[in-house]
Amino acid sequence: MSGVGKGVSSSSIGKILQSRGLEVTSIKIDPYVNVDAGTMNPTEHGEVFVLDDGTECDQDMGNYERFLDRDLSGVNYMTTGSIYQTIINRERSMGYGGKSVSVVPHIPLEVIDRIDRAAELAKAEVVITEIGGTVGEYENILFIEAIRMMKFKHPKDVLVILVSHLPIMSDDSELKTKPTQQAVRALNGTGLQPDIILARAKYPLDDKRKEKIAFNCGLREEDVISAPDVASIYDIPVNFEKDNLGNLILEKLSMRPRAKDMKEWRAFTEKIHNAKDVVRIGIVGKYFASGKFVLADSYLSVIESIKHSAAFWGVKPEIKWLDSGQFEDVKDGGQGAAGLKELDGFDGVIVPGGFGSRGVEGKLRAIRYCRENKIPYFGLCYGMQLATVEFARNVLGLKGANTTEIDPKTKYPIIDILPEQKKLMEEKKYGASMRLGAYPAVLKAGTIAGKAYGKKNISERHRHRYEVNPAYVQRLEKGGLVFSGVSPSRRLMEVAELPRSVHPFFLGTQFHPELKSRPLNPHPLFKEFVKAAKERGAQR
Repeated sequence: MSGVGKGVSSSSIGKILQSRGLEVTSIKIDPYVNVDAGTMNPTEHGEVFVLDDGTECDQDMGNYERFLDRDLSGVNYMTTGSIYQTIINRERSMGYGGKSVSVVPHIPLEVIDRIDRAAELAKAEVVITEIGGTVGEYENILFIEAIRMMKFKHPKDVLVILVSHLPIMSDDSELKTKPTQQAVRALNGTGLQPDIILARAKYPLDDKRKEKIAFNCGLREEDVISAPDVASIYDIPVNFEKDNLGNLILEKLSMRPRAKDMKEWRAFTEKIHNAKDVVRIGIVGKYFASGKFVLADSYLSVIESIKHSAAFWGVKPEIKWLDSGQFEDVKDGGQGAAGLKELDGFDGVIVPGGFGSRGVEGKLRAIRYCRENKIPYFGLCYGMQLATVEFARNVLGLKGANTTEIDPKTKYPIIDILPEQKKLMEEKKYGASMRLGAYPAVLKAGTIAGKAYGKKNISERHRHRYEVNPAYVQRLEKGGLVFSGVSPSRRLMEVAELPRSVHPFFLGTQFHPELKSRPLNPHPLFKEFVKAAKERGAQR
């Protein structure tokens, strides 16, 4: 089933092999027909992760980068749509020399070529390839066929790992192995036999269940690895090693370790578990609800970035989702001043990225409350744009100031779309109408951002269409807003902040810093934000 933990399992296996001295890279194969994840709603598919080269991809790519501490590229990500698009374009340009192009073998062969290319570019000895979806469905059968073809040609170089869920009816009943047996039979039907089974369950697997799975699925008992629920996803590599997973994989691939050291990683997980002091962080957004459920995946990288920096400072983050609609005026369906008072209970507030008009006035009211009441505030992309709009409205007195995304006819277009993007929007080319990927920025010395990074020149990842309108920059700066990060041309505003003498931490970035935070190397701006939140918590 989806959400069983294939992504974090793949990431953890990569971390384990990396700790043994091997060079590792990771690939995600998504079965949907979308060419990439850029046009999908976060409540449907989770966060859209952006790579340095501008590839918009699945959130699992973020886990790969965080666990491996490696920057990946578009070659590490593929979808059914991107594979078909490549093959059709090649056929149209006579790339197949007039031959008949067939689903098999040409689709699987393209998949294999991409896996080989990713290995070559990363100089990787091992490529962890995660196939999205579930065994037995039509969508991913061609990707499984690619693995079958590789396994047939190079049987000792390809290892198949099945991640399967063992349900439990109640806490006093037993873990059920039948769904796993059925999953293995479905995989057998594609011509593959798993070499290892990761048994996902609420509790650790007992010997009886391991014996039962091994007997019914044609494996040794040591090939069945217990994968119980853990307090933190960063515990997973450590937990897998209790079942000797690293040595098992190396044995099956006839490889020898050159090192065995997860010392820093273990120290990081211990800091997570040993933290006692709590920092309360409120995330004000709109991509939370799916029916009666809250979807934290919409802002996965933001959550993980908070955890990285909290561990660095030895504190425990308590994150609460705040629907921006509650902060709107009562006449607009919100709670008005009563709703805003809830923000007093937080040590820091984040307004993350997003699109569209829903809940935007509530976000603006929340930002104003944080600014006026000295609550540490961190605006990410849209969160910086709205902080700039709020400043223009309530400090500069520009009533009705707005972003043209919300009000195209606003008298004061503080945030506007880039001229070169307008043409793409008019042509309905939404998937190519954004500033995507890594761009350089220059920081101003002595500012919060300048001190946090400790250097002048930085590179950060973007995903947006709108920018601070250059026509208002001088006016905003004169009013007290500091643009502490700008593009090398000084045309684009990258970081906006208030001086520490005015506010303990009020800062927004046009880029997405959460995309580059790592467990052992937290992002400098998240570190500063959590530090400010920690100090407010201590004062409270």
